[in-house]
Amino acid sequence: MEVWRLLLPILLSLLRGGEAWRLPLASEPALEAPARFAMEVYNRGRDLGAAAELLSVRGRSLKMAQGALYSLEVTVQEPPCGPPTACRDAQPSGTLLCHFEVLDQMGAKQTLLKQDCGQPGDQRLLWTSGRQAPTPALQGDSVQLISLFKDFLTTYNKSYANATETQRRLGIFAHNLELARKMQELDRGSAEYGVTKFSDLTEEEFRTLYLNPLLSSLPGRALKPGPAAQGPAPASWDWRDHGAVTDVKNQGACGSCWAFSVTGNVEGQWFLRRGALLALSEQELVDCDTLDQACGGGLPSNAYTAIEKLGGLETEKDYSYEGRKERCSFSPDKAQVYINSSVDLSRDEEGGGGRCKGKDTQPPPPGPHSIFLLSLQFYRRGVSHPFRPLCSPWFIDHAVLLVGYGHRSGIPFWAIKNSWGPDWGEEGYYYLYRGARACGVNAMASSAVVD
Repeated sequence: MEVWRLLLPILLSLLRGGEAWRLPLASEPALEAPARFAMEVYNRGRDLGAAAELLSVRGRSLKMAQGALYSLEVTVQEPPCGPPTACRDAQPSGTLLCHFEVLDQMGAKQTLLKQDCGQPGDQRLLWTSGRQAPTPALQGDSVQLISLFKDFLTTYNKSYANATETQRRLGIFAHNLELARKMQELDRGSAEYGVTKFSDLTEEEFRTLYLNPLLSSLPGRALKPGPAAQGPAPASWDWRDHGAVTDVKNQGACGSCWAFSVTGNVEGQWFLRRGALLALSEQELVDCDTLDQACGGGLPSNAYTAIEKLGGLETEKDYSYEGRKERCSFSPDKAQVYINSSVDLSRDEEGGGGRCKGKDTQPPPPGPHSIFLLSLQFYRRGVSHPFRPLCSPWFIDHAVLLVGYGHRSGIPFWAIKNSWGPDWGEEGYYYLYRGARACGVNAMASSAVVD
């Protein structure tokens, strides 16, 4: 009931016209190039002299790792129709309002993702920057939006300081629903995107709280190559079925994924060599690894060095996770595991990758890899095969643990253990398309070595 008291004035505002949500569109020179490209595509196949004219453009852009996505509101002048063959799609003459979505991949390639034209006055939901909250698509959708938002608050036990903040988060939530919808349209696998526990966060908030920009900005310590694969790998393998993987953990609002991926790998390696599966301490690395930046991010290669220098890892029970940097309180006497070294693994997903698949080698190592934040923020289930510009292999921003591979309905996948808790994804796991170097999953695979 308390939730509805907060949401009721917002719902009434939306039903009255939602003026507070209507943000101005910008008209900038930067929008002219994507608008002219959209018009070029719009006019393709028309007879000479029957091309529509661009009168005005305004819109918004969503910056991405390797380009930008433009949502444009374009006023178009259709010429008078002479012979019937001069007009395409029985488009009436006069002024039209068109909504175009253009993907610009760093100027190298442009793609028209959406074209929707109608009479002026049509209301559409446009893409916006994550810094602002957009209006819901139509007034008639407002009740459904509020219902979805209420379910979200209940499911994830969310609450905000006041009605103003609740209204702001509702705007972000509506914007993110549209982003998830677009991701769903562009995905080439079987993944489902939609409402997750991160659906009320802006892009900047999600990146700051949960991702690790240091992975792409720092080179890290060079690791020696790992041993070559011995023999062919089985058609599928899952280390969870063989007792080498601990339960899914939760890094919280701390950019410590690098520590979780490394401890997960060491847990598996220790199990294979010593027969004991121990949940190891990420907090020890957050507090005591002086090469990395705790919740500000880090590199697995540095973390391996820290474990060697410290003399091992304590268990999670002895050195519990706090989700923030504390004073280092590592005790060598309490260390339960150690590592001897660390290695870099092949970038070949099919051939060299076999060294981390076979029964006689190590479990899949922690593989920090690039997944553009939109892919993970709204992922719910299924095998994800994101549109390449939305999952850039050149922007490494999250470290995870590969635990297996196989096929689902003929789609090859990597099984990935994440560190955002079991209430994200498929009980804490992400399934990524295998064999196309998707999201740079092969770019920084590494492993500890336990003799």
